[in-house]
Amino acid sequence: MDEQTPSVLLQTPSWLLTQSAAHAGRIIGEAFAAGGARMYHFRLLATLVEFGPASQAALGRHTGIDRSDVVAALNELAADGYVDRTPDPADGRRNIITLTASGRRQHKRLLALVEQAQDEIFAPLTPAERARLTTLLSRLLAYHQTGS
Repeated sequence: MDEQTPSVLLQTPSWLLTQSAAHAGRIIGEAFAAGGARMYHFRLLATLVEFGPASQAALGRHTGIDRSDVVAALNELAADGYVDRTPDPADGRRNIITLTASGRRQHKRLLALVEQAQDEIFAPLTPAERARLTTLLSRLLAYHQTGS
């Protein structure tokens, strides 16, 4: 840490978390950029891999990406052949997004980049410490998402 950082900040978990998140975001962003992708691409592809075809609105809800950003990222993914858009047979006003075989391969490539970035971000932690941190952060996130 910077020796000029006030000690009260160095003892404040929220400050440490935001500083660590900024570094993690930079590392992840650089990893995706090196792979010709963005975090939104990974989030959308991961959602399609896990949950299958979905509407753009459902993808936005699953990923926490704003609707206009979902559309822009899906346009990029579709242009690269990673997803297909087809009209929803139940509601012609919306599209169903489906992962292509190429999209599944891209997801695997991006997942490898994420795993490498995780190794860089959490290098000073043991596997057990990483698992514990993941458990604690998951609990914090769940608490704040549900409000209880």
